[in-house]
Amino acid sequence: MTEFVHESPPTRVVLRPGAATTAIPDEARRLGLRRLLVVSGTRGADTAQTVAGALGPACAGLHTGARMHVPVEVADRAVEAARDAGADGCVAVGGGSSIGLGKAIALRTGLPLIAVPTTYSGSEATPVWGLTEHGAKRTGRDPSVLPRSIVYDPELTLSLPVPLSVTSGVNALAHGVEALYAPDASPLIALMAEEGVRAMARALPDVAGEPASLDARGRALYGAWLCGSCLGATTMGLHHKLCHVLGGTFGLPHSETHTVVLPHVLAYNAPAVPDAVAAVARALDADEAPTALWQLAGSLGAPRSLAELGLKEADLAVAAEQAAGQAYANPREVTADGALAVLRAAYEGGPPRPS
Repeated sequence: MTEFVHESPPTRVVLRPGAATTAIPDEARRLGLRRLLVVSGTRGADTAQTVAGALGPACAGLHTGARMHVPVEVADRAVEAARDAGADGCVAVGGGSSIGLGKAIALRTGLPLIAVPTTYSGSEATPVWGLTEHGAKRTGRDPSVLPRSIVYDPELTLSLPVPLSVTSGVNALAHGVEALYAPDASPLIALMAEEGVRAMARALPDVAGEPASLDARGRALYGAWLCGSCLGATTMGLHHKLCHVLGGTFGLPHSETHTVVLPHVLAYNAPAVPDAVAAVARALDADEAPTALWQLAGSLGAPRSLAELGLKEADLAVAAEQAAGQAYANPREVTADGALAVLRAAYEGGPPRPS
């Protein structure tokens, strides 16, 4: 008999073109919020300004200081900005960096968060927060950082460059893949994970081929929501630990790192989770899941090696020791040698090898 525990988070989700200017003010009113701080990165400042304009007098200010991996000093400045503005809520507009900064504000202040994603990272659908300090990224879970509303507007993703669209989408795929072998998965999560991987894998070639297609962009956001929801409901394993180490300690770009590492981690874990690997293969309409993931990303022009992303070969052993030296759930035992083998394969960038 299947045994499981499943809890549905209290998040409202709106997905439709034009939602940034129509749904966000409605969501603020529904939550009873009257002074919202809008946060973003500098690259997404124009989009954030559009959202701020849609809020009208309910916008208490615009803070564009988000940075990748949410350094603690960046979080400190954003919390101060929220307090100085007298904000009673926060709207995070952008990718994982902006959503992460909004979560840091919510964690420190208790302010309700509205998330407006412009990438496919899926962070908006999770109660997971992350902060980087002294070269190390630490993460945690807290219900206070889970957005009260998520507003998906495909129009906001039209300007997302194709290379970033692809790696952001594979980043979302990683959430679904690891959820399929998570120790705390449920039947519903398994269904969502497989459908999320399928939706994203089918949407990305269409996004790359026709970047202005609202249909393709909307389907990618749908896949990101499903995969992100799986991330929020389960415990991630070796893949996410390696990516946190590579990003927090060595400063590698977030979505590109996920894209490079994922096929090799799946190949490493495959002997321990044949049913999960079969589900990924079904979703990809492929016979061999790790290779299919590698081929999908490569066919869309994504980077394939950690060397391309700037990692030095001498860093591999350090990263492996860090990844193996912490306790976390993974279906196969993670040793320093095992982590090093995965990292070396990802560093070289060839097809994933069974191990």
